[in-house]
Amino acid sequence: MTATSPPFPLPPIPGVVPARERTVSVVTHPEATHHVDGLVGGQFDSALTPRGEREAAAITAALGARIDASARVAVVASDLRRTRRTAEIVGEAWGIDPTLDPRLREISYGEAGGRPQSWLDARFVPPPAVGDRLRHHVGIAGAETRLDVAVRVYEAMTDLLAQDADELVVVTHGFTAGLVVAAWIGMPIEAAGHVAFPVPSGSITTLREDRFFHSRAVVTVGDVAHLRA
Repeated sequence: MTATSPPFPLPPIPGVVPARERTVSVVTHPEATHHVDGLVGGQFDSALTPRGEREAAAITAALGARIDASARVAVVASDLRRTRRTAEIVGEAWGIDPTLDPRLREISYGEAGGRPQSWLDARFVPPPAVGDRLRHHVGIAGAETRLDVAVRVYEAMTDLLAQDADELVVVTHGFTAGLVVAAWIGMPIEAAGHVAFPVPSGSITTLREDRFFHSRAVVTVGDVAHLRA
């Protein structure tokens, strides 16, 4: 008997579809033009660089080495160009078109988006160490708060986890990815003021739910071994 197998056969429950193990792979888009140009990303619609395209292929290969050929795969992404292109490259491996969801966009830095990073750095108001970090405003016109992002990401994850897929690939951004993980483990939004995970560009974070206990594990965070291969 294993930790994920019942000690005896369980009778079917009328009207309830038996649960099965599923995996969510949270991918952060690889190198984009705003990285190399020293510009603020956020919702500025930058594209992948040639290196980013190669890294997206490496991400796809890493996922392909893990995902069973018989698995039902779904790919969903932020609708910004850098994430959309990454998801297209991933989806090609399974012959599927990614679903685009603007709720998975990166945090918006308002009027700072697309400006030099130094412009934002000179005006940015950092959140306090204690207090209401969720509703803290960074001092840039049009910028989102952490709460703004959390609300849309949690809503997106509720919908995505209702999909009938064995393997769900979520292509998003660094800040947003942390809230995807927080939603996965059921962290209340009000507790997400400090949440952060080390997820560099081009990384894969692996989340898994077993089919017996329905426990949601965080298996790996911010893995970039495939970029060094």
